[in-house]
Amino acid sequence: MTTTEPNSPEPMGRRERKKAATRKAISDVATLMFLERGFDNVSIREVADAADVSPTTVFAHFPQKEALVFDEDDEQRDRLVSAVRDRPAGTEIHRAIHDFYATEITANVDEHGNDVTRIFMQFLNETPALREYAARMWLRHEDALAEAIADELGLDAPTAEIRVYSRFILQMQLLVNDTDDQLGTLEAGFAVLEGGWAPIEQRLTARGDTVDPDARMAQ
Repeated sequence: MTTTEPNSPEPMGRRERKKAATRKAISDVATLMFLERGFDNVSIREVADAADVSPTTVFAHFPQKEALVFDEDDEQRDRLVSAVRDRPAGTEIHRAIHDFYATEITANVDEHGNDVTRIFMQFLNETPALREYAARMWLRHEDALAEAIADELGLDAPTAEIRVYSRFILQMQLLVNDTDDQLGTLEAGFAVLEGGWAPIEQRLTARGDTVDPDARMAQ
C-alpha cells in the first residue's frame, strides 16, 4: 500500500459549480419522474420543462436518455478506487473491496427506513434499457480498478490476473444488485474469489454424498 497522500483535487470554479449543479438538478428531476411514471413514459421535453431548462441543455449534459439516471457514475468510480487506495494499513485489497461493497449495501436507508438502493435497483431491473446501460457503465470502471490495484502492488501495469480479478469483482456487484439476498450473495462471491472454486466444489460434493443414492437417482 502506498504511503503518500493523494493530491487534493483543485476546487471547482464558479462556472464548473454551476454546471455541476444544473446537471444534478436535471438528473434528480428526471429520476423522480421515471420512478413515478416509468422510464418509457417520460420524454426528454417533459424532463426539461420540469427542470426549467431547454431540451438542448438536457442533451448538453446527458448524451442519451438513459444517462439521466446515472449522474453519479464518476463518483461511484472514485469511491471504488478510493476503497483500494485509501484502505486502512494492513488491510488486504480483497477485504477492502468486500467492505466497500457491504457498506454500500447497508448505508442507503432513508429516515423512514426505506432501502433507497433496493427501490432504485428494482426500478432499473424492471427497465431493460436502463439495466443494460447500468451494466455497461459499471464495467467501464475495470481499467481504473485494475490500475489502482497494480499501483498498490507496486507494479507498472495491471497483469492478466489483475484484469481478470477486476472484471470478476465488477461483475459480482451486478449479481449482488440483481438478488434479494444481497449480503449473502456478496459473501458467497468473495468466498469463491478468495479461496477458489475447488474447495467449494469439494465441500458441496461431500454434502451431496450424505444424500441417499437411491433418493438422488429417483430425482
